[in-house]
Amino acid sequence: MKIKSKEIVIFCLLLVFSEACSVKKFIPEDEYLYTGSDLDLQSEESIKDFKSLKSELEGLVRPEPNSKILGMYFGLWTHYKGSKEKPGFINRFLKKRFGEEPVYFSKVNPSVTEELMLNRLENNGFFYSTATSEVKRSDKFASVDYQVEVSKPYLLREVSVDRDSLEVDKEIIKLMEESELKKGERFNLSVLTSERQRIDDELKKLGYYNFNPNYLIFEADTNINDQREFDLFLRFRSNTPSNGIIPYTVNNIRVFPNYSVMEEEDKIDTVTVDGKDFIQGVEVFKPDLLEQYIILEKGARYSPEKSRLTSNRLSSIGNYRFVNLRYEELEDSVTKGNLDAVIYLSPMNKRSVRVELQGVSKSNNFAGPALNLIYRNRNLFKGGETMNLTAKFAYENQIAGGQLSGLNSIELGLKADLIFPRVVFFLPIKEKFSYSVPKTKMSLGTEYQNRGGLYRLNTFSANYGYYWNANRFVYHEINPISLNLVNLSRTSPEFEEILDNNPFLRRSFEQQFIAGINYTFNYNKLSDRFRTHGIFIGTTLDLAGNGLNLAKSITGGEPGTFLGLNFAQYSRADVDVRYYLRLNEKHTIATRLFGGAGLPYGNSESLPFVKQFFSGGPNSVRAFRIRGLGPGTYRPEQIDLGSFFDQAGDVRLEGNIEYRFPLVSVLKGALFMDAGNVWLINENEALPGGKFTSNWWNEMAVGAGFGARIDIEFFVIRFDLATPLRVPYLPENERWGNSFDFGSKTWRRENLIFNFAIGYPF
Repeated sequence: MKIKSKEIVIFCLLLVFSEACSVKKFIPEDEYLYTGSDLDLQSEESIKDFKSLKSELEGLVRPEPNSKILGMYFGLWTHYKGSKEKPGFINRFLKKRFGEEPVYFSKVNPSVTEELMLNRLENNGFFYSTATSEVKRSDKFASVDYQVEVSKPYLLREVSVDRDSLEVDKEIIKLMEESELKKGERFNLSVLTSERQRIDDELKKLGYYNFNPNYLIFEADTNINDQREFDLFLRFRSNTPSNGIIPYTVNNIRVFPNYSVMEEEDKIDTVTVDGKDFIQGVEVFKPDLLEQYIILEKGARYSPEKSRLTSNRLSSIGNYRFVNLRYEELEDSVTKGNLDAVIYLSPMNKRSVRVELQGVSKSNNFAGPALNLIYRNRNLFKGGETMNLTAKFAYENQIAGGQLSGLNSIELGLKADLIFPRVVFFLPIKEKFSYSVPKTKMSLGTEYQNRGGLYRLNTFSANYGYYWNANRFVYHEINPISLNLVNLSRTSPEFEEILDNNPFLRRSFEQQFIAGINYTFNYNKLSDRFRTHGIFIGTTLDLAGNGLNLAKSITGGEPGTFLGLNFAQYSRADVDVRYYLRLNEKHTIATRLFGGAGLPYGNSESLPFVKQFFSGGPNSVRAFRIRGLGPGTYRPEQIDLGSFFDQAGDVRLEGNIEYRFPLVSVLKGALFMDAGNVWLINENEALPGGKFTSNWWNEMAVGAGFGARIDIEFFVIRFDLATPLRVPYLPENERWGNSFDFGSKTWRRENLIFNFAIGYPF
């Protein structure tokens, strides 16, 4: 009789687990292994939130017993085996990786647990409840059964403030009108604590600088009747200090724009702007500009909200390493309540040079090294302005491109940014955005790109716009002036042949001048890891050529040209919606829906090449190679350099879902499914089947796979392996399905798509 290796493995596993069950022999003679407890909760009355109350009481039971796997104490067994005098390498490893210290019954104190349960019940209004326990011992094991009889709860009849003579009393009485303490609600200590904190927060907003929630106390009278009702009285503690219950006013505002312990006091001058004193030696920041960031007002009541926003606004300038806002009580504060606000600002180094060596992974599946040299000059004109000069060199190569692997790119770039921490407009604007200050950004740049011997591209760009955060989650950016001048030079015969075969593509490259306006909006709640539900909504609107077209219609001249250059005319918009469901701290289900469309019109028949959408690749439908999808059901006769440029479109629809989980240490895993495609707005004879129609849903590609990610918080390296499940360019009745012939080399080459990227896909 032959014994298969599989049967041997199963037999060995059964032996190991059977031994793991028998931890009894390791338990000391005078000890019992604690196996846990049961709670029997009884009440003659119907209890609101009974399940949550029981769960709360069960959470008080200590200690936790040793865990079980399939009914066996595996962790405890590895601890015992690894604690022997000569445990051996394997047992030491198992103990370190899985071992659990034994929890003996001698560590259990049922009477203390009973007291904790009764105390928690009283905190929830169930006074005069009872709790008992029974210990059960069997062989070398012991457990505890708790029996709790819950009494009828006490319900609130009336709540009142104990006095009303001072201003603070009247404020509290007014605040109590919005209280969560309602008639008929059960006594709840945590609600009372929250109510005191709410009153403290609201009084702080009204200027009560020294107020503290501990100054307040709730007293309950339970002897009003025999219906288990109680009255609440809110009063101040007897030792409440007098300066804790008066409102404070900001008397003076002093600002030190160049605060340093090295600054010479005898050379410091004071300049007053709108009631604020700016104290500095050599002028480093113009007081009239710095004053605009400070929303505190002399003579106004103290406001923690305005204090926080002032600190945020000063920090957002980008010129200061530290922003320290302090309040100093004046000598007469005990009776009058006066404060001086003092703002200490410590500047960063004015000039800095940084060299960055980067590993770049782009959405078009090009990756490679990049070197950036960045020079920064802060506070250029003594108004918080920042000038950045960036020189760039990058070499990129097409990754996992199959027959497209010959594509590579060399990029050289020089860019200058001038950022003003305020709105710069031809008309004076004094913005009053409370959360952060809008910034004005002016940019000039040039870039040279050599694309694998196919062509050389020289790009000149200029932008003028504004960006700001409306709050923690909302970001806006608008560029009223966005100019791009593209000069396609030195095209190879091979690339000329590609353009000749696709007139639409040629026209997309001939549109050398792009002038327009664009707007970006982001709503982002993904960064807060404590949120169970994270959401991101991003949208971009890009309009080009309309202003130039209007000017040409007024002034005359050759249609569709500006300064002798063809200009693009289009409208383009996209929406990106992401939703994260965090099952716990380490497991997340991430989803994304993306939709984008560009409409060429006027003198344009297609979008400029740099504005077109594409599908496939590491940040798209990962079961298809970069630009391996579409448009529509189009499939090039051969996959070559020509198809790389052909497979793009004016419309893109995409959906993704990914389950992310930990593997070992910084190595994370993922299971994912993607769907999507691109289409054309106008019919292109060179790309049959590419036009967007009402049958678009039947032309979606679907793929699935798994991935591994090295996640070290600030840097993520991603590897994804995917295979198609639905192929849109196949005959309509053959699009679903996959043979999954992993043993076939040909199948693996055509159906297993490997993606490498930096960062998460969404």
